Amino acid sequence: MTQPAFQTVTSADGTPIAFEQTGRGRPVILVGGAFNDRSTVAALAAELAPDLTAITYDRRGRGDSGTADDGYAAEREIEDLAALIEHAGGSAAVFGHSSGAVLALEAARRGLPIDRLAVYEPPYVVEGTRARPPVDLTDRLRTLLGQGRRDEAVALFLTEAVDVPAEMVEGMRAEPVWKWFTGLAHTLPYDTALCGPGNVLPADRLATLTVPTLAIGGGLSPQWLTAAARAVADAIPGARYLTLDGQDHGVLNQPEALRPLLVDFLT
Repeated sequence: MTQPAFQTVTSADGTPIAFEQTGRGRPVILVGGAFNDRSTVAALAAELAPDLTAITYDRRGRGDSGTADDGYAAEREIEDLAALIEHAGGSAAVFGHSSGAVLALEAARRGLPIDRLAVYEPPYVVEGTRARPPVDLTDRLRTLLGQGRRDEAVALFLTEAVDVPAEMVEGMRAEPVWKWFTGLAHTLPYDTALCGPGNVLPADRLATLTVPTLAIGGGLSPQWLTAAARAVADAIPGARYLTLDGQDHGVLNQPEALRPLLVDFLT
């Protein structure tokens, strides 16, 4: 009988969290954002593996991980990350992309033993860079999903949470990636809840962090996303900001571009 390629850790509430591990050296846990599971960060793990032990995982509700029966809470995702860090030896570096960056920042703020933190474009909205997502976005997504309207939930998330123009979203409906998006639609309220109403940058909370932190923005990304990465670096004492030229928010599709920055910072 073929054994699954993944392992599991058990989170504090009993939820199994599926992960894969590759490479050698100090551990780094890779946290994907919306529409991501462990497969979408696997190429980055392969890039880092010669220098680091890279751990990829399915955030709860995705892939081979379980989910709680009593609804979503950001605290449970932080406990999931804590279980992975315990598996890794009790401390680890963390790289987070998009809403995964928000999760990583919150986990570090709440005292998880994260020794280095790298974040790529956490989707906070800095005042004046774009309209904030409506405060009722999470509830509206849940309503659509409760009615089985997954396509509409994806379109709502893309237009209001990510600020993708509606005509571009309509064009995406005909592309193969749309099926992937709708397959993970049920997790979109998790991402919006994690970011909080209006995606407000929690500068006061970030100012309490003492973890060495690198914030990265893409040179081709929308200005609101790079402004958010800069603002995160400004808020955390001693943090650095770097622009990755030639890349946008889809940098996980070009993992070789991230490798030099991450290896230099994390090792």
